Amino acid sequence: MELHGYFRSSASYRVRIALNLKELTYHYCPVNLLKGEQRAAPYRNLNPQGLVPTLVADGNNLHQSLAILEWLEEVHPHIPLLPTEPLQRAHIRALAYSLACDTQPLQNSGVLNYLLREFTITEEQKLSWIQHWIDNSFCALEKLLQPTPFAAGAAPGLFECCLIPQVYNAQRFDMDTTVYPKIHQIAAACAKIPEFDAAKPEAQPDSTL
Repeated sequence: MELHGYFRSSASYRVRIALNLKELTYHYCPVNLLKGEQRAAPYRNLNPQGLVPTLVADGNNLHQSLAILEWLEEVHPHIPLLPTEPLQRAHIRALAYSLACDTQPLQNSGVLNYLLREFTITEEQKLSWIQHWIDNSFCALEKLLQPTPFAAGAAPGLFECCLIPQVYNAQRFDMDTTVYPKIHQIAAACAKIPEFDAAKPEAQPDSTL
């Protein structure tokens, strides 16, 4: 398998965690978003949307991080990302999707660059925008989570694949995540797991490019 992604992309980060948790070997192919490589023809041939990540597996190009995570769960179920009980599965999906679909898109470079360009907001206003939406999300999650020590029980899964990149973003944008005790507890538990450590942005080969 080949994972085409960017070291600081939350969506790429999610997939790296999942691949590591499932003990799957892959070749990492950096796509430099700052240089616009996602818009160039070679990458557009893999992913016409020009978004990261793309997972090339069995001759197929898989797009959208959540779809990739679901595919991994179906094809490689030996180390599950979801609980077995249907209501629990729906609950974990809802928690994960709240981050991946509602929160993270408001912080991606396309949205932020549009705000800077079209509405001439200041860097201070941009930071306030990001912090507002992360806080809004984390406050809601604090009411929904019962970490034991992870969202679905004894092992990390789909939710943690989405949470840890968002915690990384929060800290990157000068937020104190200790004020969200349940999220902080889960993040601290994940920090002790080598598969999460190996997926960190700073551990990727393109982090120094």
